[in-house]
Amino acid sequence: MRTYFYLLSLLAFFAVSENTDIEEILSENESNFSLSEESQSQVNDLSTEKDSLLAEWKVVVKQVEGLKIYNEQKRRQIKAQEERLVTLADQTKQVVVIQRQIPPLMERMADSLEQFVNLDSPFSLDERTKRINQVRATLSDPKVTASEQVRQVLEAYNIEREYGRTIETYEDAIEIDGEEKVVNILRIGRLALLYQLKDQSQAGVWDSEADNGQGAWVEVSGYRLPIRGGIRMANKTAPLDLLAIPVKFKGGE
Repeated sequence: MRTYFYLLSLLAFFAVSENTDIEEILSENESNFSLSEESQSQVNDLSTEKDSLLAEWKVVVKQVEGLKIYNEQKRRQIKAQEERLVTLADQTKQVVVIQRQIPPLMERMADSLEQFVNLDSPFSLDERTKRINQVRATLSDPKVTASEQVRQVLEAYNIEREYGRTIETYEDAIEIDGEEKVVNILRIGRLALLYQLKDQSQAGVWDSEADNGQGAWVEVSGYRLPIRGGIRMANKTAPLDLLAIPVKFKGGE
């Protein structure tokens, strides 16, 4: 009986011991499982952080590449601007030299224009002389800019050039055979300069070789109707047409 009791006690001890080991094992497993979940969570967090850092790194790399391209463009622009500054400095020196040369050049051009008008046929002399005087006044005025001086000189030259392309008529008082008479003047370009009395009884042409090369008005006959027709064309009261007019060339008619 006593032996049976000991056996039961031993079995109970082993049972208790076995249950205790199982509980400890289960507890340890649960602890290990909890640690595994925590470790996996840390791994997931690290993976997420890695992906985020990788994405940021890619963005930074693109920004760096963009900055490299931008800096290279800026270096080229700066180099071009430096070259441009050197060119502008050279041009500025040339401009200063040119500005010093403009006034004497304009004076020479004005002198040449005045000489040309004096040697040309005597048409619209008052208007042309007034224009030259205006140019000279401009050249003498310190308030007028160099560009305006150049403009006026070139404009005067351009007007003189246009005279060779136009036809006009106007009244003027000229000296004929030592007597001043009011006549109608007909200018056909620079090809011919003619006159006709108001009553159309007399007509003539400017001869630059007459009067010992000083030039004079010379009467011509047989051109009364053509000159009258030319005057009407210049006044735009008749259509343009061919005209038979006397033309005086150097060395003969």
